Amino acid sequence: MALLLKPSPSSSIQTCCGCSTAAAQSPLVLVLASSPSSLSRRPLPSLPIQLGRPRRGRGKGKRIAIGCVASARSEAPSSSTGSSSAAASGSAAMAAGAARVKAVATIKATVGGFLDSLRPSRAIDDVKDLIGRSLYLELVSSQLDAKTGQEKPTLRSYAHKVADDDDEVVAYEADFDVPADFGAVGAVLVTNEHHAEMFLEDIRLMPSSDDDDVDGAPLLAIRCNSWVQPKSGGGGDAPGKRVFFANKPYLPSQTPPGLRSYRRKDLEQKRGDGRGQRKSTDRVYDYDTYNDLGDPDDGADKARPVLGGSKQFPYPRRCRTGRPMSTKDPKTETRSGDNYVPRDEAFSEEKQLQFSVKTLRSVLRAAVPAVQSTLIDADLGFPSFFVIDKLFEDGVELPKAEQLGFLAGVLPRLLQKLRDSPGDQVLLFDRPANVKKDKFAWLRDGEFARETLAGMNPYAIELVREFPLKSKLDPAVYGPAESAITAEVLEQQMGRVMTVAEAVKQKRLFMLDYHDLFLPYVHKIRAQEHTTMYGSRTIFFLCDDGTLRLLAIELTRPASPAQPQWRRVFTPSTDTTESWLWRMAKSHVRAHDSGHHELVSHWLRTHCAVEPYIIAANRQLSEMHPIYQLLHPHFRYTMRINALARTALINAGGIIELSFSPQKYAMELSSVAYDQLWRFDTEALPADLIRRGMAEEDPNAEHGLKLAIKDYPFANDGLLIWDAIKGWVQAYVSWFYPDAGGVAGDAELQAFWADVRTVGHGDKKDAPGWPALDSPDSLAHALTTIIWVASAHHAAVNFGQYDFGGYFPNRPSIARTNMPVEEPVDAGALAAFLDNPDLALRECFPSQVQATLVMAVLDLLSTHSPDEEYLGGLETAPWSDDAGVQAAYGEFNARLKEIEGIIDGRNADRRLRNRCGAGIVPYQLMKPFSEAGVTGKGIPNSTSI
Repeated sequence: MALLLKPSPSSSIQTCCGCSTAAAQSPLVLVLASSPSSLSRRPLPSLPIQLGRPRRGRGKGKRIAIGCVASARSEAPSSSTGSSSAAASGSAAMAAGAARVKAVATIKATVGGFLDSLRPSRAIDDVKDLIGRSLYLELVSSQLDAKTGQEKPTLRSYAHKVADDDDEVVAYEADFDVPADFGAVGAVLVTNEHHAEMFLEDIRLMPSSDDDDVDGAPLLAIRCNSWVQPKSGGGGDAPGKRVFFANKPYLPSQTPPGLRSYRRKDLEQKRGDGRGQRKSTDRVYDYDTYNDLGDPDDGADKARPVLGGSKQFPYPRRCRTGRPMSTKDPKTETRSGDNYVPRDEAFSEEKQLQFSVKTLRSVLRAAVPAVQSTLIDADLGFPSFFVIDKLFEDGVELPKAEQLGFLAGVLPRLLQKLRDSPGDQVLLFDRPANVKKDKFAWLRDGEFARETLAGMNPYAIELVREFPLKSKLDPAVYGPAESAITAEVLEQQMGRVMTVAEAVKQKRLFMLDYHDLFLPYVHKIRAQEHTTMYGSRTIFFLCDDGTLRLLAIELTRPASPAQPQWRRVFTPSTDTTESWLWRMAKSHVRAHDSGHHELVSHWLRTHCAVEPYIIAANRQLSEMHPIYQLLHPHFRYTMRINALARTALINAGGIIELSFSPQKYAMELSSVAYDQLWRFDTEALPADLIRRGMAEEDPNAEHGLKLAIKDYPFANDGLLIWDAIKGWVQAYVSWFYPDAGGVAGDAELQAFWADVRTVGHGDKKDAPGWPALDSPDSLAHALTTIIWVASAHHAAVNFGQYDFGGYFPNRPSIARTNMPVEEPVDAGALAAFLDNPDLALRECFPSQVQATLVMAVLDLLSTHSPDEEYLGGLETAPWSDDAGVQAAYGEFNARLKEIEGIIDGRNADRRLRNRCGAGIVPYQLMKPFSEAGVTGKGIPNSTSI
């Protein structure tokens, strides 16, 4: 879509200005080349740049004046309510010289949807009785009646399908005679009288003419991009009319009087009444706990605790589905059917194609039994590193094609490439980026350390602020609080260049601390088969060249009634036995980091924490609200991907439990992390860096922060993105809120924030860190934080998953065997380790089933959809046509393109050894834009995968 914002040469057309009917001095005109065809709810952009994908055969070079109807009259069909009076007033208005207006509604053709039956090439008998009576439109005035003080009657007309040579959309037209005193059209009511839902892209009000040309200059354009359900839904639950407001945003206090009741009623419909089971066609947003992860009706081993609503397991809220409760556990919701999300939160058809033929659910459900039943023994490890390499080189032979026929339909890229030869099928994965660069990088301590700064979990490393290290857990239960890592051990590994005290003072020691989070679950996890767990601490030293040196790893098993505490410190060594123990200890820490990444940095802090913002925004902020319009692009697809995760990823027996060390306790651990670590204020990037000791405030430093490690690629690039988002949001907020009174007095905004804190994150409502929205600055900071988390934070921990974890020895998802020197020593295990340490390490790795399954999922999750919408992209330019808002967004877009060049320059700077060098994967996860596929770059607007 190419759009140009400029003044109209005519001053006779009115703008959509609420109550005013005075002619605009210079209404804005958009030159429209084409419209996007995605099913996302895209705004109507207004920038002089090419946007989106051209729509074939539709009105090139159209001029759209965003404004109100200057004068008109209505002619409702005789069968509609109030038609006789409307017709009478219409005749009188025509005599008075009112204008006729044509409304053009654009409906998107959808695969399997009702429009398949309406294409000119598909004549279907049951369409005949619907011609002329399938879409009913009503124009709503922004003004009240001057005499009665009541809302003016709507102007009504049926829309007729018109011939259209476009294979993506169908146009419907309705004619209105609008009285000269009707005032600005502020909304259109839509009633779908067809038998099936339809996807309404937009509605344009055009000057009516006799040549049936819909390509003239619209008087008003309304971007809809929403599913409209049929009027006759059956069962007495017909959805009725839908309201679509003109694109101009209004604060609640500024709402034109004729639209106030429509604004209120639309929000009431989206809130629902909190009762009954939701249907897939609903558009109701409500809250519930995570009470649907378990499935006790399928067996006691599938029972899981409810997350959220208790002090034991606090958690954010999810979207309510309202399914019946389990007969075996009344606290648990049954898992029958699909996980509901409001209809407009569904994937577009392009997005669906990314998930193979159907959805992520079908892919994951197919992958588990396929790999387990047809590939190999579920607990069998890889017989050699050669076989691991074959996954990327020659592939692994699978059973005959007839045994795997369905795989070709549901796993086109994941467990691929399944060759079409008549012989054996082959399982072949694309080579991850780190393996392409350096096949043996995973063995190097330097790469292990570098990935804490420029890998897929850059949110875990923290500064060592005091020494000796101490646990906060109860020593009576878990053993001595003081770490077994001594100053002597660290100073020896540092080459005696300084003391530990000096290193702490100079901020040269850093760590991964998975001790207190995992230690309480060690014995529970060890009670499961084919897995193990330790609490761990890993220490690094900052070298003069800016790289980190890996010094020591401490693994701890807490005491139990049968055994005393065991812990040991492992260090790099030239001794053969100690060097193999060191490799195994690193494998355990990598598994800990993989679990922390997937459960905390990724799932909890992005997917899970963002869903309450989405629900609250839709419940409390009208679609007319400027803050809703700012946030909406950053919520795209999140509820749907979360629902799919609850279906097959984080549920009892799902991918996480099958393949990651915590197994059935995985989600419990994320609840513990939410309780101990999550605060809204520290979700902001600068605050997060300060919390971890990775930065300190410095007004003289770039971004106002002095980094503890200057070459910290995630922080270096992330702060550029943070500042760009902050600048855009501050400009946007200041446009609508010139002073603190406007923020504090905005009833919808305050209700939204109260909903987020007291309901969506209700288990944390009394925790510190919640800002009061009492000024433009506090509002802008809160919104920047939300947008950062939904976009850049998620991108940083998601789109590198296959690049860094696709070769699983680099990031095993699970450690399956204990250290061979753990006391009491298993003599047989120790002897086997000494005889063949290579085999012992591979047995510690994930099994073939676990590894291939995780690789398949990481490949999918790292993939950008063809219809991805990127941060600052022009597809999601603001709905507002205010010149100041458009200019600020243009600057945002330009800054992000500039940042891409800065990042490319950094990746080519050989002085930055954490991102440039032989065999090193350049850090691109904060590059804003990307092509489709697994690219290791690109920041989508939202947590969309």
